[in-house]
Amino acid sequence: MIKIFIKLIFACSLIIGNQTKVSAPKIILKSISFDLTFSGNFLKNNKYTLKINNDEFSPDKQTKNDISFNNLKVFETGEATFVLSQESKKIYEMKKNIIPGWISVLPPFIAIAFSFATRSVVPSLFIAIWFGVWSISAFNPLNIISSLLSSFNIYILNTFINKDHAILMLFTLMLGGMVGVVYRNGGMHGIIKHLIQKANTRKKGQVSVWLFGLIIFFDDYSNTLIVGNTSRLLCDKLKISRQKLAYIVDSTSAPVATVAIITTWIGFQVGIISDALLNIESFDLSAYGLFLNSIPYSFYPFLAIVLVGLIVGTGKDFGPMLKAEQKAIDSNEITLGNLSSSKKTNAHSQENDLFVKENISYKARNAVIPIGVLVFSMFYFVFTSGQGSTMKEILGSSDTFSALMHSTLLSAITAAILSISSGTLSINETLDAWFSGVKFMLMGLLVLLLAWALADVSKDLQTAEYIVSNLGDAIPMNLLPAIVFVVAAITAFGSGSSWGVMAILMPLVIPLSWAVMENHGAANPENYHIMYSSVACVLTGAVWADHCSPISDTTILTSMASGCELMDHVWTQMPYAISAGLAALFLCTIPAGFGLPWWILLIAGIISQILIVSFFGKKLILK
Repeated sequence: MIKIFIKLIFACSLIIGNQTKVSAPKIILKSISFDLTFSGNFLKNNKYTLKINNDEFSPDKQTKNDISFNNLKVFETGEATFVLSQESKKIYEMKKNIIPGWISVLPPFIAIAFSFATRSVVPSLFIAIWFGVWSISAFNPLNIISSLLSSFNIYILNTFINKDHAILMLFTLMLGGMVGVVYRNGGMHGIIKHLIQKANTRKKGQVSVWLFGLIIFFDDYSNTLIVGNTSRLLCDKLKISRQKLAYIVDSTSAPVATVAIITTWIGFQVGIISDALLNIESFDLSAYGLFLNSIPYSFYPFLAIVLVGLIVGTGKDFGPMLKAEQKAIDSNEITLGNLSSSKKTNAHSQENDLFVKENISYKARNAVIPIGVLVFSMFYFVFTSGQGSTMKEILGSSDTFSALMHSTLLSAITAAILSISSGTLSINETLDAWFSGVKFMLMGLLVLLLAWALADVSKDLQTAEYIVSNLGDAIPMNLLPAIVFVVAAITAFGSGSSWGVMAILMPLVIPLSWAVMENHGAANPENYHIMYSSVACVLTGAVWADHCSPISDTTILTSMASGCELMDHVWTQMPYAISAGLAALFLCTIPAGFGLPWWILLIAGIISQILIVSFFGKKLILK
């Protein structure tokens, strides 16, 4: 009896000990390689084989705890049976669905197509996520509702509770709150008050508006609302057309926000880049390091800003803007208004609740000090948390996420203390202003959250692997950044959202760029400029299209803030955007792909814009 009991215990221990687990893709793509790893207790000297339908494979690695099969492929769609055997004895069996590889690219394609059709990014992203989750179940009709539920309580929830994602969301909200406070307490208006005190000519007025747009570098929406609303009175008095004001505002807001190193765009961009880099182990830069290195290759934003400076500095215009400016000068009607009415319009016409408190003095220090705290504390926390002897090593090892959190918290607290201690705002008013700024960022954060979820779905669908396997050898490495620029521009023109384009394309462009580099034997630091330029072109292509698209969120917001008809703004700005965009593409981005130094190309682009203004620009006829 005792012997039988001992044998039973021994048999049970073998059964429990031999429980096998498998690490496998959620769905398998036809003709696309994948890996399987079985975990359990294995006999190292025994022969193990894996049978997929009628094909048999030997392990690439075998230990007593793991058995790995690499670069497996299935060439037929449908349900496949996987059987792991030990000396012809079956020890594990599972079934997996095999779908055509092209299905994996449908979720991002659906997001783009629906963005074109609906002019709304949020529902487009959610529909794409739902479709992607359903495709993981091989389009089982019974799973269509459960896929909808899983989209929300698995993919969106998982990305929401991710620590790094939470840090970026809190950073963005805190920075938005700080903007709300410094707007409400009159700090931003105080800055522009100092700028325009001596702006008594058309040229000085335009230069002042341009410089003010450069100063508010930390957020494009805030830039648009603040500069547009506060500059209308000045422009009307100096007979500067509303179309010209809208152009100056629009062509400085997004461009300056894309190339500044501390903006509300950073959380979004670094978050998307960080997720895209997870599967590229041999790339030795952090997400923030990659973002910083991509800035010099953001040619269009630099050229757009320079072109605005040339236009306002020389007093020359071309295209429809020339007619609009001449009409403003010839007109005897001047919309004078007064500052209080301007504030009232600002306060009640904008749905975002960003407005200036009435009957207060505008003090620039209420904005300058919090912004200064933001910038200097960001640099301090980045450099003190990093280690190394070079700038690259310090930035690469620094705790950027914590630096973002610390700097925005300190800047928001500083803005609140200044507002309350000076008596400009009460505690409740400060809290309300902070919350107004937070609300202003919510839509962008929702896009970011859905973008992360779509990236996770695409990861499970092996979208990047499919694109890489089919296009990695076909795309010329040197032309990849230019191709990315054009694709991003087309997508943004139809969807009207730069953030939506980044959300959709960045998770695909980064692994594709690395694969193209590897296929050309160029996956080394000497050719990192391909990666830098490709990342930059996702954003710069989208910003360029935004300046030409009548459905762009920033274009619409600019026309509202500047008091200009939407299509008037689009048509008058388009020649300038096309000029800077073509120079960025052909004189800068394409040559950069062949290894030419970015600074030489940027100089060439600037020279091209000087020539354009010199040859095509005309001065106005003053009465």
